[in-house]
Amino acid sequence: MRIYKVGGAVRDRLLGKPVTDIDWVVVGATTEEMLAKGFRPVGADFPVFLHPNSGEEYALARTERKSGRGYGGFTFHASPEVTLEEDLIRRDLTINAMAEDDQQNLTDPYHGQRDLEARLLRHVSPAFAEDPLRVLRVARFAARYAALGFTVAPETLELMRQLSESGELEALTPERSWKEISRALMENQPQVFIEVLRACGALKVLMPEVDALFGVPQPPAHHPEIDTGVHTLSVLQQAALHKQPLTVRWACLLHDLGKGLTPEQEWPQHIAHEFKGLKLIKAVNERFKAPRDCQELAMLVGEYHTHGHRALELKPSTLLELLQSFDVYRRPQRFEEFIAACEMDARGREGLEQRSYPQADYLRGAATAARTVAVQPLLEKGFKGPELGEAIKRERLKALKAYKEQA
Repeated sequence: MRIYKVGGAVRDRLLGKPVTDIDWVVVGATTEEMLAKGFRPVGADFPVFLHPNSGEEYALARTERKSGRGYGGFTFHASPEVTLEEDLIRRDLTINAMAEDDQQNLTDPYHGQRDLEARLLRHVSPAFAEDPLRVLRVARFAARYAALGFTVAPETLELMRQLSESGELEALTPERSWKEISRALMENQPQVFIEVLRACGALKVLMPEVDALFGVPQPPAHHPEIDTGVHTLSVLQQAALHKQPLTVRWACLLHDLGKGLTPEQEWPQHIAHEFKGLKLIKAVNERFKAPRDCQELAMLVGEYHTHGHRALELKPSTLLELLQSFDVYRRPQRFEEFIAACEMDARGREGLEQRSYPQADYLRGAATAARTVAVQPLLEKGFKGPELGEAIKRERLKALKAYKEQA
């Protein structure tokens, strides 16, 4: 039995990055030997075990063969005869197909270290094209390591293009796709994830609504970058620079989908794109079964982001409707995330990244003014039921009028 550290832990150590998760592969062992040493089995499809002390995952060396469509369409074979090289060749990228023993002696049969130095994301073998999930994984790694100068090797991008055209991407489950998408959006340069998907044709398969934004012009007075797709990428980049949570990043990606529906003869104007885009945002949300908080914020940002930009001009009654739509009294955090998404949208414009966004503090102040309306005095006056609701609304409107006059 020989045990090796593999994959990301080796890659990140060689890059000088902190190592968080460690994967181990065990060569020359049987399931019975692992159990005898106190390892606990966890793998349903292939033998994976948890270390009795550290709880880290140890997998028996295995080979795999394509047996069906999609990410799950593989037959695995694990036995003591499977070599380390045979286990490594089934991995996605050369930089993830290295192993080291307990003395840090490197096993690198597919030149991962060379590709690390060349800053290339390159597939290990033609078997790469058998797993559609790898298109998303490579795009995610491109987003993670873009700051270090990594790019996708041309021949790997070509394989990704073939996968995108094969129909295999449609076999991915929403859960697997969302796991990769959500992780990619939380990388330092999530816009690169979208760029790579677009470069290999996967974006128009997975998110045709986002793909449709590229080449659609906007008024240059408001959008110096002009192209709606470019703007969307810039908004996503700003969200990452400002360390926004997943909910905000997802909303930033989808906020302008309605502009993809504007007839060409109406370009560069996009009248009512906020409402037109709601059915598209809903479709993307449902396609990937995004978590409820992501779905809700994306819909609200899509509908109301231009309200956010025009906050200083809104009538008190419109402002009150906006606050009611977000249920700011019970869910203040969601409104805060809306404000963040609006600010990222405003900053995601060429040359305007550093411009101040006074609307943010104005909206926060409005929410505070509305929240300070006390219910108890109204109860004491005898209001109840629907009458109480109307009385609260009147008092909040009065508070917002006073706030607007002072602001």
